[in-house]
Amino acid sequence: MASVKPYESDWEFEARLRRRIRHLILISVGLLISLLFFFPVYLMVSSSFKSEGEIFAIPMHWIPHEFQGLRQYEFAFENTRLERWYINSLVIAAVQTIATVFFGALAGYGFAKFRFPGRNILFLFILSIMTVPFQILVIPMFVLVHQLGWHNSYQGLIMPGLISAFGVFMMRQFAYSVPDELLDAARIDGASEFSIFRRIALPMLKPAAASLAIITFLFSWNSFLWPLVIAQDRDLVTLPVGLTYFSQSLDREPLWAVAMAVSTMATIPVILLFVFFQRYFIEGMMVSGIKG
Repeated sequence: MASVKPYESDWEFEARLRRRIRHLILISVGLLISLLFFFPVYLMVSSSFKSEGEIFAIPMHWIPHEFQGLRQYEFAFENTRLERWYINSLVIAAVQTIATVFFGALAGYGFAKFRFPGRNILFLFILSIMTVPFQILVIPMFVLVHQLGWHNSYQGLIMPGLISAFGVFMMRQFAYSVPDELLDAARIDGASEFSIFRRIALPMLKPAAASLAIITFLFSWNSFLWPLVIAQDRDLVTLPVGLTYFSQSLDREPLWAVAMAVSTMATIPVILLFVFFQRYFIEGMMVSGIKG
């Protein structure tokens, strides 16, 4: 005997139709927002393959009419210190990212799992640091770095960014999810506190650590004001500062197509970092916002 499809009432049909329409609207809005964010990236990449005269063509050329191939990229390597700027940015961003994640996880774990006198006051002080604009701290930081003899050096570029208040806050929020039972069991087995942190807590903080790593790397990679202030040697500057020196030279007209080629290469590490760690980044941002 053939099965009879259950009768769908008009109310159920309308509810299902409304859900589909709402879903379609959400997808359309998401695609529109994605296109708006993608447009500057496309314009940057396409401009790196145009000639200088085509950059400001009116109406704008969506596809290069005078395709230059890799000519602008070759010119950038031949006439700038691009390799040196790239190495400087990678070294500074990598060191600051590793240090910020480690020290942030260590401090956040301590604030979340240990009770000591003045804990809340100290953490409130750390939160208050997040409200101070970086521009206000530039002058006292410069004076301190200059007195330490780190002016115009890698130490001066790297040391101020080895830990961040945001990193401590973020890792503290996530550290609350580490079960106390596991920590107590490890203590009973005779493990030291640092060993417990390294072998138990830190692996469980991977999603938050990946999120913090991406945020820190992006901030350090795009840092402009501090490298501009502390480094006068052209061999010490980072990509953003070097790109500014090149595109705003006083002895010639700006070469915008070459600048777009340098900017394109500057975005590659950040894109690759997010592609490989996006799962941890999304998970860490979601969980760190609801813990604590």
